[in-house]
Amino acid sequence: MLAQVTENSSIHSCSEPARHLQKNTHMKWELFLLLPEEKNYGVVGDFDKIWREHCEDEETLCEYAVAMKNLADNHWAKTCEGEGRIEWCCSVCREYFQNGGKRKALEKDEKRALLASKTTPALNVPQTPKIEDPLPTFGLTNHEAVTEEFLHSLGKIRLLDVGSCFNPFLKFEEFLTVGIDIVPAVESVYKCDFLNLQIQQPLQLAQDAIDAFLKQLKNPIDSLPGELFHVVVFSLLLSYFPSPYQRWICCKKAHELLVLNGLLLVITPDSSHQNRRAMMMKSWKIAIESLGFKRFKYSKFSHMHLMAFRKTSLQTTSDLVSRNYPGMLYIPQDFNSIEDEEYSNTACYVRSDTEDEQLAYGFMELPDAPYDSDSGESQSSSIPFYELEDPILLLS
Repeated sequence: MLAQVTENSSIHSCSEPARHLQKNTHMKWELFLLLPEEKNYGVVGDFDKIWREHCEDEETLCEYAVAMKNLADNHWAKTCEGEGRIEWCCSVCREYFQNGGKRKALEKDEKRALLASKTTPALNVPQTPKIEDPLPTFGLTNHEAVTEEFLHSLGKIRLLDVGSCFNPFLKFEEFLTVGIDIVPAVESVYKCDFLNLQIQQPLQLAQDAIDAFLKQLKNPIDSLPGELFHVVVFSLLLSYFPSPYQRWICCKKAHELLVLNGLLLVITPDSSHQNRRAMMMKSWKIAIESLGFKRFKYSKFSHMHLMAFRKTSLQTTSDLVSRNYPGMLYIPQDFNSIEDEEYSNTACYVRSDTEDEQLAYGFMELPDAPYDSDSGESQSSSIPFYELEDPILLLS
């Protein structure tokens, strides 16, 4: 089902074959993962079966890994001037860990907590240590004490790149990088099915010992200790899973693997203008923050959304009873079906004379005022027009 791509494929930055291969590869990959009806499943519970079968198809996965590495080496690197996703991740990490971003975020947390303690009745305030109380050991505030391991002058930033393919962060000196993928394209990437990764108890070790542990990981990786990484990267990852619940599980695992105030970097493809998927991005923000994150940064490039989330609590705080948070991690393809594809491939339907008359009569009922597609509303009406592909709007 995937594009048949070999290691000898020649991809040039501005060539039509490059654009065709990139589009064809992504389209067929998405069809394979996001249209479960093609395998005659059609119920939510079968998504796990789809994923298992997909992970067992090593020949197809190897073809895809080679294609993606070729695209990254010979196409994306040359055509994404100023909009590189890897460079964006590095820039956010430097801003957060090295240039005061984390400190400013913690100061805002303290101000919010102090304000909340003044405005909340005393009976409702939990009995916890005050944020401004210094610790005798470190002489730091509680927030700073819990996150003193983030003082990166003592070591590198531990980064987990999920769906790494070719380990692009390995070349940056500030990172101690662990790249994982279901089928790695290079030897430095570990084989790992992140969706089924087992999370163990955190290591009670010094920072240099944890660094040594990461340098001695065995391949393949089936389990990892919790609270191990400062950064987890989901670059073009979540949209490849066939169901919102699987995307949710990935975000939950990222929360468990991050230390307190660590960063989750989420990049997802979208070639439309910034506001077209605004409701979807807001939905993603609510869902991910419900796990115990707070969004730190958001950017929109020509072909992708880029978000950075900070882990603000050690425990997952999501309430799945009152709200369907997993379902909020949707993508447009979730609402496509194989029937849509079948109809698009059939011959043009020929209407009868009666149907033509009914259609013509229907057009007589259309408003006379022109329609402004950019503003999303009729020039003679103040009622906004919404695209119905956003399920949040459909529900409302």
